[in-house]
Amino acid sequence: MEEPHSMNSPRTILSFSKRGRTTTASVSFVDPNDEKSNSVEHGPKPSEVYGFVGSITTVVATAIYLAWAYIPEPWLHSIGIFYYPSRYWALAVPTYAMVIIVLAVTFYIGLNFMSTPPPTSLTTMFDEFSREPSSFLSHMEGDEQPIEPISDLGIDKINVLMFDDTK
Repeated sequence: MEEPHSMNSPRTILSFSKRGRTTTASVSFVDPNDEKSNSVEHGPKPSEVYGFVGSITTVVATAIYLAWAYIPEPWLHSIGIFYYPSRYWALAVPTYAMVIIVLAVTFYIGLNFMSTPPPTSLTTMFDEFSREPSSFLSHMEGDEQPIEPISDLGIDKINVLMFDDTK
């Protein structure tokens, strides 16, 4: 059964099934006038619309903010704008926002330092998932030895491997 509006390709694809027959590749084209293909909704996704509206709103709000902050009061009065916030807030709001961001980052780093155990604590080296190396010694030689199971290396072995200068 071929789909409506399909076209056979001149290339053939070999089928490696038990029957050993060849099949032809087909390409389907969607007819824009077909009622079946129009059942799917077309148009932008809601996230795209929200992103577009958000970006336009941000640009307009920034332009209004900069106009309010830099245009002199007589010019605003000449175009009929008499009610607007004090110019103090033009500097205060960004300053307060930056201070809040710096304090939040400092608080986050401090909270991480408080919740991290000290380096001398055994919980930094062992937990419920730690595996001790097995004491399985193989009697086989050379390439016939099996791969050792996964285990954690002790801190003493790591220190010897990394910092032992008596080589």
